Amino acid sequence: GQSLLSLGIRTARTPDIIRMAATCGYDVVWIDLEHSTMSLETACLLAQTARDIGLAAWVRPPEQDYGAIGRLLDGGASGIIATHIATADDARKAVASCRYPPRGERSQNALLPQLAFERMPAAKRVEVIDRQTVLQVLIESEEGVRNAEAIAAVDGVDLIALGLNDLSSQLGCIGQPRHPEIMSGCRHVAKAVRRQGKQLVVGGVTDPEHFNELVELGVAPLAFAAIDTEILIEALDGRAAKWRAGQTSLNTHDRTSQS
Repeated sequence: GQSLLSLGIRTARTPDIIRMAATCGYDVVWIDLEHSTMSLETACLLAQTARDIGLAAWVRPPEQDYGAIGRLLDGGASGIIATHIATADDARKAVASCRYPPRGERSQNALLPQLAFERMPAAKRVEVIDRQTVLQVLIESEEGVRNAEAIAAVDGVDLIALGLNDLSSQLGCIGQPRHPEIMSGCRHVAKAVRRQGKQLVVGGVTDPEHFNELVELGVAPLAFAAIDTEILIEALDGRAAKWRAGQTSLNTHDRTSQS
């Protein structure tokens, strides 16, 4: 029930963006490798910084790139956002990459940045890291909506997310996150997830009023409040408009003076 804010990172490449997020009151950063050219090394440096200053650090790998997941987790990520999950089998593949045996197939690594590279008994390390690692599976299709309860029932999945941008595209109402079919899908998935004792988060919502409506339907109050590319565009637009307005005012003043 606690309200949380998350910041998406797609363009920034230095830990400064993490510290800015913390200063501004964000709780979670998620690093988007699906829609950026960022390297695994950069993503891990950002994730380590986030963990060090108390922010959750999730990474979204490229679509179903399960080979990258172990490297991201070994490199400091505290969570993985697994994309395009449409079936329980898809969810189980994501679990296999994120969880150590017997629940998964993640390879052992004795020294991890999450533990400040402290050496500890293997069983204890596995228990601690498994407890700290969040697996969020992202439903983005009509098939995924239909299978939401089976997906949520998979052991090792912590959070279920609904991506409204891709879902609206699939349903033929692209760019209409409040379309009746979208809202119906949110209601269905929220109920299905709740029956499995888990939580649903929703991405692709830019209006706080709309977000509050979804929370009333049972969506967890974790807001994907911003992504760095959009912030830069908004700031650049605003700064350009400010200076153009100032130059227009100056030109008008000069013409008046000359008259």
